[in-house]
Amino acid sequence: MTKPTFTRLVALAGLSVALAGCSMGSMFGGGGSSSANLQNATATPQAVAQAQTNALPAIATECPPIKVRVGGEAMYYYGGGRTGDARALQYQGVIDEVTRNCVVSNGLITVNMGASGRVLLGPAGNQTSVNAPIRFAVERDGQAVFSEKYTIPVALTPPAQSAEFVKVVENVAIPYLGGEAITIWVGFDTRG
Repeated sequence: MTKPTFTRLVALAGLSVALAGCSMGSMFGGGGSSSANLQNATATPQAVAQAQTNALPAIATECPPIKVRVGGEAMYYYGGGRTGDARALQYQGVIDEVTRNCVVSNGLITVNMGASGRVLLGPAGNQTSVNAPIRFAVERDGQAVFSEKYTIPVALTPPAQSAEFVKVVENVAIPYLGGEAITIWVGFDTRG
């Protein structure tokens, strides 16, 4: 279904609800004999055009998928340069869930995206705060159109050995013509 057709359907549905509400006036004690005439009323072309301009943007029927980048699903921090030694693990972070929603309007797809996860202390860990570096990126047809790294402070309050974090990025606008291959990526970015 094309965008203009979908927008017209949304506008006509809204107009139908408004007209139906007008015809129920006598049910709630108001109105009179004129409300019965509205049941068969039709909108003028000007009313339809006005309803279309006031219509809400369409929620995307196919929001781009959100994926955790391979290798970015977890982060590990070891003390003393003993990478891979489980006894030297100070903390690790994992991404548990990712989500997104989209709205299409005026040739743009506007995306809100989020990730949640946990930071867990390891055997050598005694941190009370850890910064979780999360990167969100959007690719369209293999080209990056958005990429941003966020540092999320995670407080570990003793005696707790773990804490959860949530990061939401809102209103990322991507030019959208239809048919493009768009993917949203998220993951830990521990580089520099």
